[in-house]
Amino acid sequence: MSPFSLDGQVALVTGANTGIGQAIAVAMAQAGAQVIAAARRDCDETLALMGSGRAMHLDLSDPMAARDVFAVEHVDILVNNAGIIRRSASVDFTEADWDEVMDVNLKALFFTCQAFARAALPRGRGKIVNIASLLSFQGGIRVPSYTAAKHGVAGITRILANEWAAQGLNVNAIAPGYIETNNTTALRADPERSRAILERIPAGRWGRADDIGQAAVFLSAPAANYINGATLNVDGGWLAR
Repeated sequence: MSPFSLDGQVALVTGANTGIGQAIAVAMAQAGAQVIAAARRDCDETLALMGSGRAMHLDLSDPMAARDVFAVEHVDILVNNAGIIRRSASVDFTEADWDEVMDVNLKALFFTCQAFARAALPRGRGKIVNIASLLSFQGGIRVPSYTAAKHGVAGITRILANEWAAQGLNVNAIAPGYIETNNTTALRADPERSRAILERIPAGRWGRADDIGQAAVFLSAPAANYINGATLNVDGGWLAR
């Protein structure tokens, strides 16, 4: 079997109804995995693109929404992609916007990892891929809760790798660069911001969602069995500048 094959593996991808999550689900299906596309909205389009798999309703605005999932579903690969963003100047940022983002992007991610590990640790194998961000390393502008949460994702990825690597669970993260998704619509619509971003990216283009999908396949495959606690930048070279 190819070291990049996911044949015989079951992958659960959160936020799989659109954007990066959809691309990850499709890439995993193409690599041979049976994919559970989980989201709070319908995943009909994702299922059609995959040509297989099934959907699961999972609303991670409740950070404990996945607490019982892995007791009834055998899952080999967990991809924590679900996330939201709120934009406002830090001086005006509201507590509600802070809490909503932190609940979905950080608290739910941790407790979904925990629930998965409780099922996977006794088996001695499993892969977790968390979706971080360039804002796991940088400050950004007008997204304080998103920045704080994504810094947290990188930290959680490291601590869980420290605790679980010797027990057969690989925990890693992907930090997408500027990708053409719903979350970056406002940036791409701003001519000055879009131009400034493109001028800094050595690859000279915005990323595509399938750039992240293929990276997730790699980190989930046997080829990445000795990668633990890493945050892989998939950013066209942005952080190298």
